[in-house]
Amino acid sequence: MPNIKSAIKRTKTSEARKAKNIQQKSAMRTAVKRFETAADENAENKTELLSSAVKQLDKAAQKGLIHKNNADRKKASLMKKANA
Repeated sequence: MPNIKSAIKRTKTSEARKAKNIQQKSAMRTAVKRFETAADENAENKTELLSSAVKQLDKAAQKGLIHKNNADRKKASLMKKANA
């Protein structure tokens, strides 16, 4: 454990950020999985779930949780599933 006040604060803030990042990444993954299961079952609300998943992916890319190209690749894959 650090002894210096600024190092203590740094540890505290980095832990808080880590928890928030994990939460946002988990929400993104959940949105993608919900859409994928709806697309497999050909559910009625799959367009709503698609827009939700795309929104989550865009937010994650904007905040730096995932790379922009990674988000674009996942969105393209979801769009293919939506049209199939």
